[in-house]
Amino acid sequence: MSNLYHPVKIGNVELKGNLFLAPVAGYSDAAFRSVCIENGACFTYTEMVSAEALVRKNLKTEILMRRACNEKAYSVQIFGGEPEIMEEAAHIVLEKTGCEVIDINCGCPVPKIIKTGAGSALTRDPDRLFKVAEAVVKACKEHAGPSSASGTACTPVTVKIRSGWESKQMTWRAAAEAALAAGVSAITIHPRTRAQGYEGHSDWGIMRELVELVAGRVPVFGSGDLFKPEDAKAMLEQTGADAVMFARGAMGNPFIFRDATDLLTKGSYESVPAEERVKTGFAELERLVAETSEQHACLEMRKRFAAYSKGISGGAALRARIVHAATVSDYKDIFSQFIC
Repeated sequence: MSNLYHPVKIGNVELKGNLFLAPVAGYSDAAFRSVCIENGACFTYTEMVSAEALVRKNLKTEILMRRACNEKAYSVQIFGGEPEIMEEAAHIVLEKTGCEVIDINCGCPVPKIIKTGAGSALTRDPDRLFKVAEAVVKACKEHAGPSSASGTACTPVTVKIRSGWESKQMTWRAAAEAALAAGVSAITIHPRTRAQGYEGHSDWGIMRELVELVAGRVPVFGSGDLFKPEDAKAMLEQTGADAVMFARGAMGNPFIFRDATDLLTKGSYESVPAEERVKTGFAELERLVAETSEQHACLEMRKRFAAYSKGISGGAALRARIVHAATVSDYKDIFSQFIC
């Protein structure tokens, strides 16, 4: 069991384990990442940040990049389709955050992202992916200065790709080779096509093929259909991926990292009591209030507390009230039976 849970290196960054939190749009803010870390996440990613917005000095975009209170190492994920803009954005990320890794989103299937030449459009266009990744790697080397000649002092750059544009246009292999040629330090694959979006099943066989293609040159991280600890174990066993990346499976369930760690190292895990689920939700709410405002945090936490309430006795009744919560006091009243 224990050999499935192990340290991982991304360039010069050493991580204690191989259970990661994915960059989840609208969810992976510092508050959520912090509770995932407390429950065993070994590495975390911000939600995707627009390179264009960074260059235009958009304040909201900068907020997305803030390091969480307990984040010893994290990655800022950026997206964009223009090499020059991505290079400039990478410089801004490094100057403002000091993050340990920069990740390039080459997989988002959302139309408004694709039409700018970013996200999944890069998986379809390996030549552009190479130029974008090369530009970001260049920025990291320039930021590191003369000491980066050997590459050891550079902030590592990674990419997240999809299997392809559609079933008849599977471009993951060419995309991976382009990323490697550009000098990336790791590749994450979500083995669904752009056309699939988040529907159907991810093809872990493609992930296995990518691991074989890379053959130890850089680590490969797996994403897709990880909803319970057993899924993480199966992915590691079936694909040979170096790490797994929880996305939707962690929503309302940051405990999945603790449970997966126990499963991989001990062979079993115990369910989380309702009181602990609620307590963790309030820790997230408190941090989100501090980062933003009570109004914003309470509106945002409606969907998150709804997710925390799944599996709790009387959860449906709780969710009927959660959708109307507007203040911290409202949430305390709703969950009064679980608060000591």
